[in-house]
Amino acid sequence: MASNPATVKKVQNRVYIKNGEVVNHDKSFKADVYIEDGIIKFVGPASDIKVPGDVRVIDASGKLVMPGGIDPHTHLQTPFDDATTVDDFYHGTRAAVAGGTTMIIDFVLPKKKQSMIEAYDSWRSWADPKVCCDYGLHVAISWWSESVSDEMSILCKERGINSFKTYMAYKGVYQLNDSELLDAFEHIRSLNALAMVHAENGDIIAKNEKRLLAEGVTGPEGHELSRQEEVEAEAVNRACILAHQVVCPLYVVHCMSKSAGIEISRARQRYNGKYIFGETVAAALGTDGTHYHCHDFHHAAAHVMSPPLRPDPTTKEFLIKLLATDSLQTTGSDNCTFNKIHKELGLGNFTKIPNGINGVEDRMSLVWEKGVHSGLMDPCRFVTITSANAAKIFNIYPQKGHIGVGSDADVVVWDPKASRTISKDTHHHACDFNIFEGLTVHGVPDYVLVRGRICVENGSVRAVEGLGRFISTPVKSPFVYDSIELDERQKVKQHSHI
Repeated sequence: MASNPATVKKVQNRVYIKNGEVVNHDKSFKADVYIEDGIIKFVGPASDIKVPGDVRVIDASGKLVMPGGIDPHTHLQTPFDDATTVDDFYHGTRAAVAGGTTMIIDFVLPKKKQSMIEAYDSWRSWADPKVCCDYGLHVAISWWSESVSDEMSILCKERGINSFKTYMAYKGVYQLNDSELLDAFEHIRSLNALAMVHAENGDIIAKNEKRLLAEGVTGPEGHELSRQEEVEAEAVNRACILAHQVVCPLYVVHCMSKSAGIEISRARQRYNGKYIFGETVAAALGTDGTHYHCHDFHHAAAHVMSPPLRPDPTTKEFLIKLLATDSLQTTGSDNCTFNKIHKELGLGNFTKIPNGINGVEDRMSLVWEKGVHSGLMDPCRFVTITSANAAKIFNIYPQKGHIGVGSDADVVVWDPKASRTISKDTHHHACDFNIFEGLTVHGVPDYVLVRGRICVENGSVRAVEGLGRFISTPVKSPFVYDSIELDERQKVKQHSHI
C-alpha cells in the first residue's frame, strides 16, 4: 500500500530528540528538543511537553545535542586562473553536512574591474540550486574605486551582505595598498558592516618568490619559504592598526601561525577585546608545513594554501589554546579543493600551484579532538568557536548557532565517545586527497538535521541538493557594534566635559 505523501511529509517535519544533553555556548543541560516545520518549538523536560503521535523520535541518551556547525570560510565552485575548485556547492555542502556543519559562508571573488553585483549574482546562481544546507556570502574587494564603494552600499542594503574581504597579498591581482585599505575600512564602518582581511605582506612575498625561483627553488617548499611567519604577523599587526584608525571592526581570516596569533591577541588586549576578531582553520589545527618538503610533488602540492601551513609542529597546540582562551574566536575550513591535475599546473614553478586544501567535512571532529578530547576546552566552548561566535559576528544569532525555541532546527546529535579515521577513500568531498589522511579523531555526528530534516543518520548521508537557502546577514551586528558605539558615546561625553 502506498504511503500518503501528506503523512510522510508530516512525520519528516516533526522530530523529537529525547534524553540528550543540550549544549549551547553559555551552558549545557539535560533537555528534550521538539522540532516542527524546520523550527525548534520546545526545549525542556519531557514532563513539560505532550509529543504528537506522528513524530520521528531520536534517542540521544549519552549524546550531546548541539547547534549545527557554521563554517564562516569556504571557497566552493570558485574559479582561480585556469582551474575551478572541485568541491562545487553540492559536493562541498554535502561534505559539510556529513561532518556536522549545517551552514557555510562562502566568498564572492569579483575579478579586477568586475562589478561586485554581477559577481554576487553569479555566486547566487551557482549556489541556490545545489546547496544541501543554508549558506551566506561575504564579498571580496578586489579593487578600489567609487563604483566599488557604491556597490558595497547596495550589497548591504539590498542583497543581504554585511562583510567584505580585503587582501594584503596576491600583488597585482587582489592586493590593496594601505591607502586603499584605509578608504575601504572607512566605508565599511560607515555601512555598519564588517571588514575581513587576508593578512600577508604581498610586496615581500612577490620579491621572495622572484628570488627563490632565480635560485632554483621551484618545488612546493618554495611556497612556505616565500611567506614566512613574520610576513603574516607583520600584516596582521598593520591591518589591526589601520582598521582601528577609522574605528572599523576587523575579522582576520585564517590565522596560520603562532606569530600571527600573538598579534591578534595583542590587538584584542590593546582595544579591550573590541574591534578585532580572529579565525583559524582546521588545517592549522590538524597538520603542519613539514609536508612541503616531501619528495613526492603531489603530496607536497596538495598542502599548498595561503598563508601556508607552518613547519613548527607546536603551532597546532598553540592555536587551539588561543581558541580556548578567546584570543581567537572562530574556526573555519578555508575549504578550497583542487585535484592532482590542477596542482600539476605548478610543476616547475611553485607560484603556479593552485592554493587550497580540504576541511569543511573534518573541521568539527578536528576541533573536538584537539580541543575537547585533549582537555583544553569544554563542550560549551566548542559550540562557541564552531557555531555561536560565527552566528553572532555575522548577525544571524539566535536564528543560527543556538538550541532554543524559535531557532532554526540545525541540530547535531554528537557522540563524544565515538571515533573515526579520516581518509580520502571515505570522505564526501569531490577531491582526490585529504590533508588529514590517517588521523583518528574522537567526536562524531550520529544525526545531523538541516532545518529539521534528518540528513545524516548513523553514518548514512542523505543530503538533499537544493534543500539549503540563502541567509541574509544584516549589518550592525550587536555583538560587533554595541561595544564600539558605547566607546564612541563615552568619548563624546568625556569631550563635552573638557
